[in-house]
Amino acid sequence: MDVNRDNFTILMADDDDEEAFLFKEGLEECNFNCDLRRVPDGKELMDYLLGRDKYADPKKDHRLLFILLDLNMPGIHGINVLIEIKSMPELMHIPVIVYTSSRDEEDVRQCYASGAAGYIIKPEGWEQLINMIKILFSYWARIVRLPEGELIPLPITSEA
Repeated sequence: MDVNRDNFTILMADDDDEEAFLFKEGLEECNFNCDLRRVPDGKELMDYLLGRDKYADPKKDHRLLFILLDLNMPGIHGINVLIEIKSMPELMHIPVIVYTSSRDEEDVRQCYASGAAGYIIKPEGWEQLINMIKILFSYWARIVRLPEGELIPLPITSEA
């Protein structure tokens, strides 16, 4: 699949409004044409992925490129969400990139052992954010080839 010619979605699970806003602004600054969806915690991430509760919608039109997962969110810890995603046959193929402020080596080890496709420490400044976004999207949207049949449709929602 050539992602550059198709619509795709990035799903961000992060409870920090400012972090999510900056990431979205960074995407716009880099002129990446993708649909960034955001959920504030692990429970909503799983609801979104499985089409439960407010995300239950039979119409689906977006394809998920990857998930950006914060570790320290209210409710379910990010590592537990990662383990749940990777234990479900219908979700386990989705690349999950941990996007966190944690520099704890045990977190890094646990995330990779649990199936994370990457571990990114949140950049501390605008230029670092822009550089990280360019590298992240160059890799996932231009270099990596993902199996076409593996991209899951996501529910259409009015909330992003």
